[in-house]
Amino acid sequence: MLFMKNILFPAAIVFSITANAQKPVFTQAQIQSARMYNNAAELKHKASVQIPSGTSEIVITNVANYLNESTVQIGVPKNVTVMSVQFTNAYVEEYDNNQDSPLVKPVKEEIAKKEAELKTLQNQLTAERKGIELLDKNQSMSNAQNFSVAELTKLLDFYKTKRTELANSINKLENQEKTLFEELNTLKGKLTFNETTTEKTSQGKLIVNIMSSTAGTIPLEVSYLTNQATWQPSYEMRIDKINEPIQMLYKAQVQQHTGIDWKNVKLSLTSGPANQNTFATELQPWFLDYYYPNAYRNDKQMEEVSVASYNNVRKKEIEGRPNANMIQTLQGQVPGLDIAVGQSTMSDYTQINESQLNITFDIDIPYTILSNGKQHSVALKDTQLPATYSYITTPKLDTNAYLIAKVKNYGDYNILPGEANVVFEGMYVGKTYVNANANEDELRLSLGKDQNISVTRTMINDKSGTKTLSSRKVQDFVYEISVRNNKKESISIIVEDQIPISSNTDIEITLSDKGGATTDTEKGKLTWEINLKPNETKKIRFGYQVKSAKDKNLNL
Repeated sequence: MLFMKNILFPAAIVFSITANAQKPVFTQAQIQSARMYNNAAELKHKASVQIPSGTSEIVITNVANYLNESTVQIGVPKNVTVMSVQFTNAYVEEYDNNQDSPLVKPVKEEIAKKEAELKTLQNQLTAERKGIELLDKNQSMSNAQNFSVAELTKLLDFYKTKRTELANSINKLENQEKTLFEELNTLKGKLTFNETTTEKTSQGKLIVNIMSSTAGTIPLEVSYLTNQATWQPSYEMRIDKINEPIQMLYKAQVQQHTGIDWKNVKLSLTSGPANQNTFATELQPWFLDYYYPNAYRNDKQMEEVSVASYNNVRKKEIEGRPNANMIQTLQGQVPGLDIAVGQSTMSDYTQINESQLNITFDIDIPYTILSNGKQHSVALKDTQLPATYSYITTPKLDTNAYLIAKVKNYGDYNILPGEANVVFEGMYVGKTYVNANANEDELRLSLGKDQNISVTRTMINDKSGTKTLSSRKVQDFVYEISVRNNKKESISIIVEDQIPISSNTDIEITLSDKGGATTDTEKGKLTWEINLKPNETKKIRFGYQVKSAKDKNLNL
């Protein structure tokens, strides 16, 4: 049984122990699982290392390039004591240049290869430069009288051609030399790894000082939080026919750039952040004093009173406390099979655990997520959402009709806010946003526009117009909205329009004809709900009147 340790000693104590300890022992961590949050991920690794009895310094390589050091936990057997843990991703000669380190061999081989290339290139450069030097020394024309014109021309052409050839070769070699110098400096200045290997290896290292009563090979478990990996929920919603349930595929968009390629890793996806504040806020004394400006101090200003609140300072203190929730209990591993599973069966491989604060999706199938910062789509579950459908149009702003689905009791489906791709009647119609945090009785989903519903809005000119009564101007506005259903089935559609609201007591606005609409007088909103049979057209007419001063213009 392994016990988790989370002990950090001051740097002076650590290096004091290091100085007296034996030669560092190296081991490479292998990632086993990832519990992902909206803003971070908890990674779990396993490793093993052979140690002598007494104190030892272990260097655990291949952990994330960046991590929260206060969340590091090391699991060791009972007979082993963890004395200190340090994290670094920098080049450290003691750990990165040790002959026994598995990190050093590929680096040294690459350095030797680059140095051999550089030596060969420099020999070529020397030869080319000597060639130009020799040409330039023999360009004297003192013996020109001994040559014919044809011979001189031939000699001149040879000189020009050969010198140009040598100069171009030198320029090319010098550029190659510069590149090789830069590559060598990079290799010598920090620990680098061959990116062409099948599995990426990170630059992160944990330096662990331990004490053991016996010698032998011990297992290690490593856990920590890193903010270099996140996930967001997303959906694919398919509606084959109106009045049928929505076929919803629940997915996760996962991305990570921890420096480690996750190969066949068990994923758990948890809603909410990893660093939730666990401290309740407290009221602090509220001090009142006079305000004394530094730049402009005069008697009048010194009489001004300002309220100074202590709450903001207290809030920063609370947020700065260590977060107990950030150190999670490591979960047991469930071995998975490296097989492809269709989206329709993903629910069989995903367990959903709901707590008072979060929802967690535990996936039994291992996933491979590369450390490239790109989004990887992970299927979680598929489900049916019973929904009622209707159309909505606001022809004053847009004469398109949009399909709306309403889902009751949507809290039963563990829906989180996120984007959704919408497929309607076999065609991709666009994206929508699932606002699961809306404080509404029903979840309202906008599923895109339907081109088979025609909507027009026109002003009725013979009913509209302006007339003047003494000092007042009276304007009448009458509109007609026409809605036609070109679909093969009956539909219900909500039509919305509005009348202006007066912000001046001198302006009077009256709804002269509401056309059977439901009205919201505070917002000036008019709403109609109409039912249309296939190929049926219905018209709505409404009007309003505005009375204002005749010598003033309105911003209608």
